[in-house]
Amino acid sequence: MPLQNRVTPWGTIVADPARGLFLGNRGCLCDAAGRLATRRWRLQAWITCALSYKGWWRPVMQPAVWTELFFLDEATALAAGHRPCALCRREAYNSFVAAWQQGNRLSERPRAVAIDKVMHNERVHRNRSKVTFACPVSELPAGAMIEEGGVAWLLGETTMRPWSPAGYGQSRQRPSGLATVLTPASTVAALRAGYQPVLHPSAAADT
Repeated sequence: MPLQNRVTPWGTIVADPARGLFLGNRGCLCDAAGRLATRRWRLQAWITCALSYKGWWRPVMQPAVWTELFFLDEATALAAGHRPCALCRREAYNSFVAAWQQGNRLSERPRAVAIDKVMHNERVHRNRSKVTFACPVSELPAGAMIEEGGVAWLLGETTMRPWSPAGYGQSRQRPSGLATVLTPASTVAALRAGYQPVLHPSAAADT
């Protein structure tokens, strides 16, 4: 039986056997039996890590340490409200911070704690439901994710693809009008400013 450690674009954590490209961290989320606890939103630092780093390894979902989460790709992680890790993904982190600064029109380079505070307010309501916002699709950058018909869609330049834990489905043209955006607003600004998330190979499939 798969563990409940896969993150969706809504930020929820589900059990699914499919593998992803990235590891994630929100702090310690599970109990001694490896079950997810109810306090899954306590920490503001939600990060996206490399699957491997310096050969470090341990069994997943151990109590009293940070809980390993997994994402299909970086666009999924960004939509869920995570940012690149400053340790194992330093180059991506620096690129993200630079784009986040430019996109959000800040005069000085922000510290991680400041980014985390903004992103925390943009990803979850007090009742733990997902924060979304409305925006014209024409104004959204590639790499952002929207919700339509209860499905998360990854935007490309002119098309979009439906998300699933195992990969993206067949592409279709972007819609017109307003969209419900899953990716936090400040992260959308970073994407507009040029940050390029790592996408699952199915995002480029010829379908």
